[in-house]
Amino acid sequence: MSDRLYSLLGLAMRAGAVVTGDEACMARVRSGKALLTVVAQDAGPNTKKKYRDKCRSYNVPLIEVGSKAELGRALGKIERAVVVIVNQGFAERILQLSREQIGGEACE
Repeated sequence: MSDRLYSLLGLAMRAGAVVTGDEACMARVRSGKALLTVVAQDAGPNTKKKYRDKCRSYNVPLIEVGSKAELGRALGKIERAVVVIVNQGFAERILQLSREQIGGEACE
Protein backbone atom coordinates (compact mmCIF):
# COMPACT_ATOMS: atom_id res chain seq x y z
CA MET A 1 0.00 0.00 0.00
CA SER A 2 1.25 3.47 -0.78
CA ASP A 3 2.43 6.05 1.71
CA ARG A 4 -0.38 8.32 0.49
CA LEU A 5 -3.00 5.77 1.48
CA TYR A 6 -1.40 5.18 4.89
CA SER A 7 -1.20 8.94 5.45
CA LEU A 8 -4.84 9.36 4.53
CA LEU A 9 -5.84 6.59 6.95
CA GLY A 10 -3.86 8.33 9.70
CA LEU A 11 -5.53 11.65 8.91
CA ALA A 12 -8.96 9.99 8.96
CA MET A 13 -8.13 8.46 12.34
CA ARG A 14 -7.16 11.84 13.79
CA ALA A 15 -10.35 13.34 12.35
CA GLY A 16 -12.47 10.73 14.11
CA ALA A 17 -13.60 9.13 10.85
CA VAL A 18 -12.22 5.65 11.64
CA VAL A 19 -13.72 2.95 13.85
CA THR A 20 -11.49 0.09 15.02
CA GLY A 21 -12.17 -3.11 16.90
CA ASP A 22 -14.13 -6.10 15.66
CA GLU A 23 -17.40 -5.48 17.52
CA ALA A 24 -17.47 -1.72 16.85
CA CYS A 25 -16.70 -2.24 13.16
CA MET A 26 -19.37 -4.89 12.75
CA ALA A 27 -21.91 -2.69 14.56
CA ARG A 28 -21.22 0.16 12.11
CA VAL A 29 -21.62 -2.16 9.12
CA ARG A 30 -24.93 -3.50 10.46
CA SER A 31 -26.24 -0.03 11.33
CA GLY A 32 -25.53 1.33 7.85
CA LYS A 33 -23.02 3.89 9.15
CA ALA A 34 -20.01 2.16 7.58
CA LEU A 35 -19.03 3.73 4.26
CA LEU A 36 -15.92 1.63 3.64
CA THR A 37 -14.39 -1.39 5.36
CA VAL A 38 -10.63 -1.93 5.21
CA VAL A 39 -9.34 -5.43 6.00
CA ALA A 40 -5.66 -6.33 6.26
CA GLN A 41 -4.51 -8.86 3.68
CA ASP A 42 -3.01 -11.02 6.42
CA ALA A 43 -6.17 -11.04 8.54
CA GLY A 44 -7.48 -14.49 9.41
CA PRO A 45 -9.67 -16.28 6.86
CA ASN A 46 -12.67 -16.23 9.22
CA THR A 47 -12.36 -12.47 9.71
CA LYS A 48 -12.08 -11.89 5.97
CA LYS A 49 -15.09 -14.09 5.23
CA LYS A 50 -17.21 -12.56 7.97
CA TYR A 51 -16.61 -9.00 6.76
CA ARG A 52 -16.79 -9.89 3.08
CA ASP A 53 -20.19 -11.54 3.56
CA LYS A 54 -21.59 -8.86 5.88
CA CYS A 55 -20.37 -5.99 3.70
CA ARG A 56 -21.89 -7.62 0.65
CA SER A 57 -25.22 -7.97 2.49
CA TYR A 58 -25.22 -4.32 3.57
CA ASN A 59 -23.71 -2.93 0.33
CA VAL A 60 -20.59 -1.57 2.02
CA PRO A 61 -17.44 -1.44 -0.15
CA LEU A 62 -14.60 -3.55 1.24
CA ILE A 63 -10.93 -3.40 0.35
CA GLU A 64 -8.05 -5.63 1.41
CA VAL A 65 -4.78 -3.76 1.79
CA GLY A 66 -1.46 -4.08 3.55
CA SER A 67 -0.69 -6.08 6.65
CA LYS A 68 -2.17 -5.85 10.14
CA ALA A 69 1.05 -4.21 11.35
CA GLU A 70 1.01 -1.63 8.53
CA LEU A 71 -2.65 -0.84 9.09
CA GLY A 72 -2.10 -0.40 12.82
CA ARG A 73 0.98 1.74 12.29
CA ALA A 74 -0.92 4.05 9.93
CA LEU A 75 -3.53 4.58 12.64
CA GLY A 76 -1.04 5.04 15.46
CA LYS A 77 -2.23 1.81 17.10
CA ILE A 78 -1.06 -1.75 17.52
CA GLU A 79 -1.95 -4.24 14.80
CA ARG A 80 -5.40 -3.86 13.30
CA ALA A 81 -7.09 -6.51 11.14
CA VAL A 82 -10.13 -4.42 10.24
CA VAL A 83 -11.20 -0.77 10.33
CA VAL A 84 -14.32 1.02 9.16
CA ILE A 85 -14.42 4.50 7.63
CA VAL A 86 -17.50 6.53 8.61
CA ASN A 87 -16.85 9.75 6.66
CA GLN A 88 -17.91 9.98 3.01
CA GLY A 89 -14.98 12.10 1.82
CA PHE A 90 -12.35 9.89 3.42
CA ALA A 91 -14.11 6.72 2.23
CA GLU A 92 -14.24 7.90 -1.37
CA ARG A 93 -10.59 9.02 -1.43
CA ILE A 94 -9.29 5.85 0.24
CA LEU A 95 -11.29 3.70 -2.18
CA GLN A 96 -9.94 5.72 -5.11
CA LEU A 97 -6.35 5.37 -3.91
CA SER A 98 -6.75 1.64 -3.30
CA ARG A 99 -7.97 1.14 -6.87
CA GLU A 100 -4.82 2.87 -8.11
CA GLN A 101 -2.62 0.47 -6.12
CA ILE A 102 -1.71 -3.00 -7.26
CA GLY A 103 -1.94 -4.20 -3.61
CA GLY A 104 -5.47 -2.90 -3.15
CA GLU A 105 -8.30 -5.16 -4.10
CA ALA A 106 -11.78 -3.60 -4.02
CA CYS A 107 -14.69 -5.93 -3.41
CA GLU A 108 -17.88 -3.96 -3.94
